Amino acid sequence: MKRTHRSLYYLASYLTLGGVALIVSPRFFVKLLFSNQEYTDVSLRFLGILLVSLAMIVIQIIRLKVEALYTTTLVVRIFISIGLIGLYSYSNDPLFLSLLVIVGLGIVMTVVSYVRDRKKPATGGRN
Repeated sequence: MKRTHRSLYYLASYLTLGGVALIVSPRFFVKLLFSNQEYTDVSLRFLGILLVSLAMIVIQIIRLKVEALYTTTLVVRIFISIGLIGLYSYSNDPLFLSLLVIVGLGIVMTVVSYVRDRKKPATGGRN
């Protein structure tokens, strides 16, 4: 599960960086993600706190190599992606498409890594 393990660094990175950015400069960060809506600073900062909290959990999964939770991170991100599609449909705010691309890239990285890790290595002709 070495590749899958490494793919989770991307997840931890965007959760940490996005969370800190939302806490420090929420309006600038959502504009950077192409938002066309106004959100309250308090709501955005709270979202930042949640993202940093999730990052802490993912960092522990990485640090402790909790392979049993690797697929759970995929299921959660697929659920989040469905939610982002719904929020975009409801609001037409490109912010949600930007987030979908970021999350989707991580899903692809982890799925490809997981599939490659699950393949059995060649035995070299020995029985």
